Amino acid sequence: MTTSQEVPVTADDAHGRVAELRAIREEVRRGPSEKATEAQRAKGKLTARERIDLLLDEDSFHEVEGLRRHRATGFGLEGKRPYTDGVITGWGTVHGRTVFVYAHDFRIFGGALGEAHAQKIHKIMDMAISAGAPLVSLNDGAGARIQEGVSALAGYGGIFQRNTRASGVIPQISVMLGPCAGGAAYSPALTDFVFMVRETSQMFITGPDVVKAVTGEDITQNGLGGADVHAGISGVSHFAYDDEQHCLEEVRYLLSLLPQNNRENPPAVECADPVERRGDSLLDLVPADGNRAYDMHKVIEEIVDDGEYLEVHERWATNIIVALARLDGQVVGIVANQPASLAGVLDIEASEKAARFVQMCDAFNIPIVTLLDVPGFLPGVSQEHGGIIRHGAKLLYAYCNATVPRISLILRKAYGGAYIVMDSQSIGADLTYAWPTNEIAVMGAEGAANVIFRRQIAGADDPEAMRSRMVKEYKAELMHPYYAAERGLVHDVIDPAETREVLIHSLAMLRTKHADLPSRKHGNPPQ
Repeated sequence: MTTSQEVPVTADDAHGRVAELRAIREEVRRGPSEKATEAQRAKGKLTARERIDLLLDEDSFHEVEGLRRHRATGFGLEGKRPYTDGVITGWGTVHGRTVFVYAHDFRIFGGALGEAHAQKIHKIMDMAISAGAPLVSLNDGAGARIQEGVSALAGYGGIFQRNTRASGVIPQISVMLGPCAGGAAYSPALTDFVFMVRETSQMFITGPDVVKAVTGEDITQNGLGGADVHAGISGVSHFAYDDEQHCLEEVRYLLSLLPQNNRENPPAVECADPVERRGDSLLDLVPADGNRAYDMHKVIEEIVDDGEYLEVHERWATNIIVALARLDGQVVGIVANQPASLAGVLDIEASEKAARFVQMCDAFNIPIVTLLDVPGFLPGVSQEHGGIIRHGAKLLYAYCNATVPRISLILRKAYGGAYIVMDSQSIGADLTYAWPTNEIAVMGAEGAANVIFRRQIAGADDPEAMRSRMVKEYKAELMHPYYAAERGLVHDVIDPAETREVLIHSLAMLRTKHADLPSRKHGNPPQ
C-alpha cells in the first residue's frame, strides 16, 4: 500500500489539481512581486494582507473571490491580469464576532478601482448587510482605473448606494491608509467612522496640482488633506494616529463597543468597578463659580468604568466632547460641554459634531448621557452668517428624534436655547438630574438683571450698587439650585459624589425602554 505522497501526480488527476490550486493560492497570498512589496514598505506602509492580519483575530480571515481577475482590454490591460484585481475581500472575527473587510492592495494597479475590483467590493458589502455584521474598509487606492473608463466610475456609484443602504443598519468604518482622491473620498464620508494615519493617508476632492492651477494656492498633499487637517480642521476624520498598528488596534477597540447591527444591543462585559463607587473628587473638580473653567474629561473619567472611554472627534470642535464608554459594563454614549474650550459654548461645529454622534448612538441602540455646562450659543456675525440657526437645529433634531434611553445631568450653567437643545426634559430626555451647583435660566443673572431692571439701574444714584443688588435678587428668585426641581423640570437634585450610581441605576431601569415613532418614510432634518 502506498502513501499519498507516493502517488504519481499529473495535472489531470485530483492530486495534481490540488497541487495547482495550492500554487495559485500561494501566488495570490504573495501578491504581484517582491519589488512591489518593497516599494510599499519604503513608503512606511504595510501590505493589505498584513493590515487584515492586524485587524482580525488570528487565523480567522476567510477570503472571498481571491482568484478574481479583470476582463478589460486595451491600454495593455489584457496582458496584465493579476489575481484579486487589487482588492482583498472577505470576513473574519474581531474579539470573536464576525466582521467583513475589504482592503485595497496598492501593489496592484495602485489600488485603483476597476469593474471587477468594484464588483468584489459590492459583493462583500451585500454580504455584510445580509449577515448583519460590521464592515471595515482599509483604503489605499489611487481612485478610478482610468484605463477602464466609465465602467470604473459606475463601480463607485454602486459602493455609494450600498454605503447609504447600510447606514444605520450595520456599523461602517473607513480606515484611510493611503491616498483617497476625487469621488473615492465620498464613500468614507458616508460611513460612521473615519480613521487616518499621519503622513501616509490623505483625502481630498481635488489634489494640490489642481488647486494650484485653479486658485494659485501652493500646498502639499498633507497640508491639503492629511490626517491632522481632517481630524482638527475639517472634521472629516474622527481619529488620527501616528502608525498603522496603533490605528488598527483602536479600530478593534471601537468594534468592541458597537453592536453587530441595529437589531442588537452593544456587547456588555463584566465590570469590576463598583456601581456604588463614590466620586467625592467631583466636588473639587467642578468649581461652583460658573466663570471658572475646568476639564470635563476629568469628570467623565471619574464617572465611567475604570476611567476608560473612547473620545470621538477629539481634536475637532473641542468645546464639546463626544465619547463611548461603559457604565457597569454597559456601553453608553456621552455628550458633554467642555468649559475648558470656549467656555463650553455651542457653535456651528460643536452642534454638527454632537448631532452626528447622537444619531449614531440612536441608530445602534446606545443610550445617551448628556453632561451640561453650557452658557449658550456662540454670538457673532460669522456664526449667524454661517447658519448657526440651521446647524444648531441639527442637534435639536437629533435629540428629539432619538428613541434610545436618554439621561441629562446639569452640572453648572444651562442657559437659554442651548439648555433646551442639550437634551432637556422638554425635548424628551427620559430622566434629568442636576447637581446643587446648577444654574438653569434664560440667561446669566448679570445679563438678565440688565434687561429686566434697566430703568431702575439707570435711575439709581449708584447704578453699580443697584445692578449688584438686582443680580442677587434675580439669582435668589429664579436661579437657585432647586428652582427647576420645584417645577418638575428636573427629576432630582443629586449629590455629585453619587453621580455614577445614579446613572447606572437609571440606565438599568431604562434598558427595556420602547418608543414608537410616527409612521413616515423619513424625516427632513435641517441641513
